[in-house]
Amino acid sequence: MFPIRDHNPSGRTPHVTYALIAANVLIFLLMHYGAPSRLALEVALFNWGLVPAELLQGTGYEGILTSMFLHGGWAHLLGNMLFLYIYGDNLEDVMGHWRFAGFYLASGLAAAAAQVMADPLSWIPMVGASGAIAGVMGGYLLLFPRARVDVLIIIVIFFRIIPVPAYLLLGLWFLFQIISGVAVPTDQGGVAYWAHAGGFGAGILLTLPFWLARGGPAFWRRTHGLPPHPQSALPRSRVPLVRRRK
Repeated sequence: MFPIRDHNPSGRTPHVTYALIAANVLIFLLMHYGAPSRLALEVALFNWGLVPAELLQGTGYEGILTSMFLHGGWAHLLGNMLFLYIYGDNLEDVMGHWRFAGFYLASGLAAAAAQVMADPLSWIPMVGASGAIAGVMGGYLLLFPRARVDVLIIIVIFFRIIPVPAYLLLGLWFLFQIISGVAVPTDQGGVAYWAHAGGFGAGILLTLPFWLARGGPAFWRRTHGLPPHPQSALPRSRVPLVRRRK
């Protein structure tokens, strides 16, 4: 089950979102198809990824930034870029281009800090834009909690697209990161769950000024958590209600 689009068009061209997607794709192609060998690629990912143990030795600080633009494979890249494409344009619309760029990088830095704190002695390099994109998802949740997001469900040969409110999809995603972060040992590599959780939380905090400027809770009451587009409203349920007599 994964999101494929939202019903929340933005009011301006998301130049920064498109530039981030282009940069990630270009760097991926250069790294994976420009490296002379698999060993050279692995060395490059280690050198430019975020290695927590290196930070404790006072080296590798550049990896805090460069790791946000590296990916381990096509699935890793395409999944992250899809999430950025779905949610990034709306936050960029609200924040403006340069503020959104700063927000994205700050979320990525917070995600890196969370992962380092979770396993500071790790020599496993962390790569990927998912921590920064998790921040985008957190900001989206705060501003558009009931925006409709179409989710593709695949069960063996059964395919179906269903609309769900953003708060349900993103809330479950965040809960999964927390549960997985607790259950999966950080020294085994794989998914950086704590980076995701840290980026998501940072995204909410960094979006608070924009939410409060619009009225905070009053903004939610005024908009009912929906984007300013009629087509974004969730359809009413057709399941009949059974009421108990008093």
